[in-house]
Amino acid sequence: MRVSDFDYTLPEDRIAYYPPTERGTTRLLVLDRAKDEIVHSTYASLDSLLQAGDLLVLNNSRVIRARLMARKSTGARIELMLLEKHQGDQELALYRGRLRKGDRLFSHGFELVVEELPEDGIARLSLSEGSVAALFEEHGAVPIPPYLKRDAEALDRDRYQTVFADLPGSVAAPTASLNITGVLLQRLRDKGVEIAEITLHVGLGTFLPIRTDTFEEHVMHREYYRIPSATARMISKTKAAGGRVVAVGTTVTRALEHASPRLVESGFGEDVSGEADIFIYPGYRFRIIDVLLTNFHAPRSTVLMLTAAFAGTELLQRAYKEALDNGYRFLSYGDSMLIL
Repeated sequence: MRVSDFDYTLPEDRIAYYPPTERGTTRLLVLDRAKDEIVHSTYASLDSLLQAGDLLVLNNSRVIRARLMARKSTGARIELMLLEKHQGDQELALYRGRLRKGDRLFSHGFELVVEELPEDGIARLSLSEGSVAALFEEHGAVPIPPYLKRDAEALDRDRYQTVFADLPGSVAAPTASLNITGVLLQRLRDKGVEIAEITLHVGLGTFLPIRTDTFEEHVMHREYYRIPSATARMISKTKAAGGRVVAVGTTVTRALEHASPRLVESGFGEDVSGEADIFIYPGYRFRIIDVLLTNFHAPRSTVLMLTAAFAGTELLQRAYKEALDNGYRFLSYGDSMLIL
């Protein structure tokens, strides 16, 4: 199996360039692996598709306003993109333009200094007053995906963020949960579905297609995550009782599967954190998750390959054809798929 096996034609009119008018009104394609069956449903009816005793795991990372325009003393414009938060300080930014160590940049009355250029296209920045992150949060734009082919608008500040977002650090949303509402969460709780949270700060690498021909050649990006001990204990309790761990999104999946050896080693009783660089593609054996809720992904993307690993490649290809034939909306602001 090669990377090219995960290429497909995605018509531009199937990309959701804007969120639905009302959060939670998207469609949901249900893929039942055991029954080899595809059913059309709605996101708002997720509670009817899960069972008492299931555990829904959410990513509570908050999207930061990561895109900022600045000028050099020469007047040249520089576009900055603050990188996702890792274990260290968040002061690294991608940049477009030409920079040297020691350059001074001006934005919204503040002066930024280029302290060093640790990698090509990446600058470490400092600010004489306040923090770099605070400057971006106050004056930056929402970093909506480049495939939306538009600038961020006022509605994106609310809609490119989950209703339970808490810990700032992502430069992309955990999109599978963008359509979860407070009403739906309450209905799930009323049914007996437990809800737990992890944190994974989503990076720009989530957008990038694989440029290599084989899986082995691809270098996976790293994303910081933390699984609280309370969540680890809930996972253990759920599995012991015969319930299912439902991962809301590929970000939750990557965190839990990357952490699986340490979760087992600790007896699911401790906080686990780290930098997830796990590349999941067909042939991978899942250790933690039992059900996956995810969006429809771009061709040749690592998240598409992760989904194929969980659903089975042939079944997923059939589901994508069914979704395209039935007018489903794809990518971040689009419809979703529940894989049982």
